[in-house]
Amino acid sequence: MNILGVDHLEFYVGDARQTAYFMCTAFGFRIRGQGGPQTGLPDQRSLLLQHGDINLVLTTGLVSGHPATEYVGRHGDGVAVIGMATSDAAALYDDVVGRGAAGLAAPQTHELEEHGCLSAASVSGFGDVTHRLVQRENDKEFWLPGIEEIVSPERDDGLLQVIDHLAICVPSGDLNRTSKFYQEVFGFQETFEEYIEVGGQGMDSKVVQSPSRDVTFTLIEPDTNRRPGQIDDFLSWHAGAGVQHIAFRTNDIIKAVSTFTERGVGFLSTPGSYYDSLEQRLSSVDVPIDQLRKHAVLVDQDHWGQMYQIFTQSMHIRRTLFLELIERHGALTFGTSNIKALYEAKERELAMATGGANA
Repeated sequence: MNILGVDHLEFYVGDARQTAYFMCTAFGFRIRGQGGPQTGLPDQRSLLLQHGDINLVLTTGLVSGHPATEYVGRHGDGVAVIGMATSDAAALYDDVVGRGAAGLAAPQTHELEEHGCLSAASVSGFGDVTHRLVQRENDKEFWLPGIEEIVSPERDDGLLQVIDHLAICVPSGDLNRTSKFYQEVFGFQETFEEYIEVGGQGMDSKVVQSPSRDVTFTLIEPDTNRRPGQIDDFLSWHAGAGVQHIAFRTNDIIKAVSTFTERGVGFLSTPGSYYDSLEQRLSSVDVPIDQLRKHAVLVDQDHWGQMYQIFTQSMHIRRTLFLELIERHGALTFGTSNIKALYEAKERELAMATGGANA
């Protein structure tokens, strides 16, 4: 299966400019393009944001019948399209549709002037999230039809590199089916699974990855035999399956957390006891423990190396979508201790926000 990586994410949002302002001010993204009725995109306005090799398209519907308007009305702002890069969009489309995905838009080829030729098609994913299959020829720089380039005098600050993974919440009973869908239809491999207990709640998770490991989805479902918790909250507040968080990979998580905090980003806290026992849990740590403690960064390891992670506080009015920063030192999957600690931190945030309802 010829999937090369995450090409882009398209968010459907209520106000593209407001969202872009936050992402640029807080996380150092740059606006590289814009589109709307004047560029051949009727009934919508879109902005292209870039940081490193991360491409985000923010789209706002201008009329009630536009898909973005309907999506935001149902789910609030969120990831609606996950673009996958491929060397042959038509062949990949035929392959995944033949394996059971619903074909939503047949392959079309677009001439993008100085950006060369692009072919794209769309197929079903999970919930109301779809996949755009994107093939680029000649110019490998990211671009989409109907987006006009904006020459930015500023470069991004180099703190973010790529999209490391997406965490996806699905209703109870859908975890195995969703994992099987990505394995059988897209050729992904199931590389990790874990049952997580946080307080009185529980959640099952599976990680599926493309053969190249350049596309990674962490799939999570709530355990309905335990008391309702944060995954149940997400599914209720989001009105169904969706992307819970996006993990941006960084080469310097300490500098990234420090810089983004100065710009107003809130990160989740970690109890000091976590760091008191760190040396007993891990034989050695690449990043000084005092720096990890100062910035509330978690550390764990798999068979290949270490990983450093932290969640942001949710910026979403429904308290659904949030972000993660991750720095990998050889690690290819995830660590059990970090997963539990991350969701314990998220639980503390939600308990404070809801007056202790989840505590």
